[in-house]
Amino acid sequence: MIEAAGGVVWRRGSKGRLSVLLVHRDRYDDWTLPKGKLEPDETHHHAALREVEEETGLRCATHEELPEVRYTDRNGRPKRVRYWSMEPIDGFFEPNGEVDEVRWVSLEEAVATLTYAHDAAVLHALRDLWQSDHR
Repeated sequence: MIEAAGGVVWRRGSKGRLSVLLVHRDRYDDWTLPKGKLEPDETHHHAALREVEEETGLRCATHEELPEVRYTDRNGRPKRVRYWSMEPIDGFFEPNGEVDEVRWVSLEEAVATLTYAHDAAVLHALRDLWQSDHR
């Protein structure tokens, strides 16, 4: 099984609403959450922080772990991705070899924009956490 990790990077948008960061990968022409494969002897948590920074240019603080996603990749291999809720500390995006564009969007727009339906469950979990913490 391929092991990967990533983050749902969020911030308070206009009027205190939650916005999340989606990445566009030109190679696959998809919109997804920042993530990537673990390096040898790397923890999921460390890989999540590293991959988010590599893909988005943002150094983040992690919060709650969100539900993992399991699926079969485009080469027919089983894959597991563990995600964390992340808040940016500093940095800025520059197009790179993996990601050509990022977009801050509302949760509703993110769910509608994601290329892969399995990613929506991760956003729904973040929404539930946000609603319980910010009533």
